[in-house]
Amino acid sequence: MLSDRARIHVQAGGGGDGCMSFRREAKVPKGGPDGGDGGRGGDVALVCDDSLRDLQFFRRTAHFRAGRGGHGRGALRHGADGELLEVRVPPGTVAELEDGTRHDLVAPGQRAVVARGGSPGRGNKHFATPTRQAPRFAERGLPGQEGWIELRLKLLADVGLVGLPNAGKSSLLSRLTRAAPKIADYPFTTLEPVLGTIDAEDRQLVLADIPGLIEGASEGAGLGHDFLAHVERTRLLVHVLDLVPLDGSDSVENHATIERELAAHDARLAALPRILALSKADLVTPAEAERAARDWRERLGEDVPVLLTSSATGAGLDELRKALLERVPLTPAAEVPEVEGLAEHRVFRPAATRGFQVERLAERRFRVVGDGIDRLVLRYDVENEEAMAHLERRLKRIGVIQALQDAGFEPGHDVEIGGVEFELDPS
Repeated sequence: MLSDRARIHVQAGGGGDGCMSFRREAKVPKGGPDGGDGGRGGDVALVCDDSLRDLQFFRRTAHFRAGRGGHGRGALRHGADGELLEVRVPPGTVAELEDGTRHDLVAPGQRAVVARGGSPGRGNKHFATPTRQAPRFAERGLPGQEGWIELRLKLLADVGLVGLPNAGKSSLLSRLTRAAPKIADYPFTTLEPVLGTIDAEDRQLVLADIPGLIEGASEGAGLGHDFLAHVERTRLLVHVLDLVPLDGSDSVENHATIERELAAHDARLAALPRILALSKADLVTPAEAERAARDWRERLGEDVPVLLTSSATGAGLDELRKALLERVPLTPAAEVPEVEGLAEHRVFRPAATRGFQVERLAERRFRVVGDGIDRLVLRYDVENEEAMAHLERRLKRIGVIQALQDAGFEPGHDVEIGGVEFELDPS
């Protein structure tokens, strides 16, 4: 059964910790700090893979974690970067992150980084100054991004077959292509979209049989609601209309029902080119079939071809196949601009929010809220006096100490930053 929805959790690798180390060699009494830096955490990327067809794999595996960066070591040895994790998804996948970011993966090889690895910590070599020649602290690596991602598959088909249940879409698909959908004489036989291909001399068309729609499908009624998204990428719709409905309903009202549901789901669908295929023409006399086709041509105008078809006898199928090949345009090759020389590129990534806010929790307790400040505190060991002294200098340069003092802070009061509570004494 086609699996077109999945929810996965991704976690990028954390950055490696910097190393606190001192050079110790024979005849080098004052070697100084030589702690190496940690490695960067591995990213998590979604990659479009043309060998996949649905999201079935994610029913069994929902958690993905990239490699952590290696820790730094002495002798200025840096940790290795964490291994990149590639999560492969089929063409047509839409990935929506928790913050609303959406990635549309349609071309084989297309990539989207959905969780970035944590930045590494620096070794104590970086903190040596003329007045602090033997720093006894190093930075910690930061955790990587993590979160839940909603995956939704929208089939990449050129033509979508739409219509009421039991209108004859599956039979039509089986005769036009080599697909083998389930066919029966009762409504809702098709429970999932089925793909088929029409092969021509110089091209190929992909047809999708969308499960039958009913009134209210765009609002969640029936089976068609779950699969309306699969017609969003099509470039042409074939509206399959039963000339002799089993339930004795009116064909004109049946046609209007489908058109209303398509427009209610997505306004773009209402503007797509159409072909009206009047199915089961073998069940009425030729005169009745021609009269019905003439009435529909007058009703829809010249822009919508109306064809009489019969999956049982094969009548009209060659004309329908020819009309599809004529009306679905070839996708033009993307024009690649000529570049005389290679340009120098820079990669810009979103930075953490630099703002912060001071809150007074009690008479001697304060809290500082801000993503950038939280990340700064995570880098240092609050039990290390040298690290705390360095952190307090950083907080003072940023303006956090002044903001705390403006809120009534005094040396010795407790401060909470990033879930860590400690006593701050900048004096």
